[in-house]
Amino acid sequence: MVASLKRFLVGSPMRTEQAIHERLTKKTALAVFSSDALSSTAYASEEILLVLAVTAAYGQTYSYYYVVPISIIIAIVLGIVATSYRQTIHAYPSGGGAYIVAKENLGIYPGLIAAAALLVDYILTVSVSISAGVAAITSAAQGTSFAWLDNHKVALCIVLIFLIAIANLRGVRESGALFAGPTYAFLVCFLFMIAYGFIYYYMHPGTTAPVNDAHLKLAEGYHSQPLTWFLLLGAFSNGCVALTGTEAISNGIPAFKPPEARNAATTLTAMAILLAIMFIGTSLLAYLYQVHPHDNETVISQFARVIFSGPFRWFYFLIQATTALILVLAANTSFADFPRLASLLARDRFLPRQFASRGDRLVFSNGVIILALLSAILVGAFKGDTSRLIPLYAVGVFLSFTLSQSGMVRHWFREGKALRLRRHAERSQNGRAKSGENYPVEITGEGERLDDIHVSVTPETLAGRNPIDFAEAQKEASHWKRSIVINGVGAIATSIVLCVLILTKFIHGAWVVIVLIPILVTMFRAVHFHYLEVARQLTTEGLEKLRPIRHEVIVPISGIHRGVIRALEYAKSIAPDHVTAVYVDLDDEATRKLREKWNQWGAGVELVVLASPYRSLIRPLTRHIERIRKQHNNDMLTVVLPEFVTARWWHQLLHNQSSLLLKGALLFKKGVIVTSVPYHLEK
Repeated sequence: MVASLKRFLVGSPMRTEQAIHERLTKKTALAVFSSDALSSTAYASEEILLVLAVTAAYGQTYSYYYVVPISIIIAIVLGIVATSYRQTIHAYPSGGGAYIVAKENLGIYPGLIAAAALLVDYILTVSVSISAGVAAITSAAQGTSFAWLDNHKVALCIVLIFLIAIANLRGVRESGALFAGPTYAFLVCFLFMIAYGFIYYYMHPGTTAPVNDAHLKLAEGYHSQPLTWFLLLGAFSNGCVALTGTEAISNGIPAFKPPEARNAATTLTAMAILLAIMFIGTSLLAYLYQVHPHDNETVISQFARVIFSGPFRWFYFLIQATTALILVLAANTSFADFPRLASLLARDRFLPRQFASRGDRLVFSNGVIILALLSAILVGAFKGDTSRLIPLYAVGVFLSFTLSQSGMVRHWFREGKALRLRRHAERSQNGRAKSGENYPVEITGEGERLDDIHVSVTPETLAGRNPIDFAEAQKEASHWKRSIVINGVGAIATSIVLCVLILTKFIHGAWVVIVLIPILVTMFRAVHFHYLEVARQLTTEGLEKLRPIRHEVIVPISGIHRGVIRALEYAKSIAPDHVTAVYVDLDDEATRKLREKWNQWGAGVELVVLASPYRSLIRPLTRHIERIRKQHNNDMLTVVLPEFVTARWWHQLLHNQSSLLLKGALLFKKGVIVTSVPYHLEK
């Protein structure tokens, strides 16, 4: 029954070689990997206004003007980050997420910090996107018979998280096809709304959205106060949520169709351009129509109601529907990247290895399930309120940005050093190097740097059957100086934004992420240490050759039946002269009858009866087994458990689980092997 339900929800298993056919085109990849970044336009401008509303409540309504310059500055930062990540994509075509880049260029700990920041960010992305999507739904429901949905936001969020998780468990291509339609519908409708909004304002100058100061909404943790530079920085940091999801494409390069790096870079550029246009356009419309953030209606909903009135009112509901869809489906970016990052960490033994296994549909199913559970818990804890989640959101994003770009600067320095070495070797090939002359080189692997390594370069070596193509090598690395500048600017810009975020958001909730990241890094190291210890203890180095084993076998019995007879036969087959049956005396009459039958069915096996004055079954058995183990220290002690297997699974509920309890009790007993001998019932 469980298997049938799984097939219905997830689909039939897929063969491993089908993985290449699950790759994404640029159009589909834009929907899968960019939905998070593009959907942030639905709430990024509003998050800026929420902070500026603090001054509006103080009486300085002119402060709403700053939403436009702040948005432009954020768009400039977006351009810097996108350009920097194009460099990363070409340098790491197998997937250049912050974890890989930081680990290989800055070391293990920076890599783990980046990974922890990203994992937290992916969980928050699901929670924020789903919450914002539900907010768009409840905003459209205001003034209709569905207004009651506003009281059930958390339930709606959890249902939507469950549906997206199921879609992702079905496979990459199916989820991409599912999300492509809503994403492009949102793009068309949103861009049309922005264009039509400017035209409408030109035709009806001075038009404003209705203002209801009684429901004016302020940013979480703020109170009414005058405009200050610190408040403007707070508005800027709130708006930086527009950059979340920018790294997703560089993480998911292997999911693209060949040529992967080129397709990924093109998709990233298209995403950045669309995001900048939509974000700035939304902020301009919010300023022109003088929209104030409200408790029960989003900013986009407010100016869309004004723009699309009369015969065009139907387009308002279309805007809200596509916005809600893209926000809900934006969570798919995390469902695509969280499992992939978790699999990389598991491959490097920093997370349980279950995260590295692909499921029936060639996706990392365990990562999908864990992400769904954690994000659902977070939504419930914060009551599905987007503004309460935002202060936790962008810190992890910009921390990973900064580490990634700093790692890329180090990467290009190494490229430049390698280029100089190649040129030196080229001169050697032309006869300028003496035979046996040494040149220092730098070798990297698994994120560890090995210094002071030398190789012997000789004319004979360089003139071998497989000569180095120096011209091609120089061409590939010749742009390293320009790349250092690009990624250096990116690292400086993102580090400045990170400092602003920590400064302005620390007391509003960012401290949670700052505390959580070191905890996660500690957990990664503990998991890694465990796997190293397991490998050390399981190694065959210094192990003696195979030797014969002498068994001492104990068969715990609860009476005499066919299952017990089968277990005794098995026990005598592995240790003919070293089998003991053990019975726990819980009832004198039952024990007397057992002794009488034992002479007939015991087949010469010794029967030991253990007293149990307190009617305990497990404790006397485990004590007896421990005593025998100490007596036969050099032998292998095997406990053979007779079990009968019922014909129906629910029949098992009608019987006690003494064998299962005994297995659990003996699991951690060193030198004790537990073997079950099942006897299958037919009816």
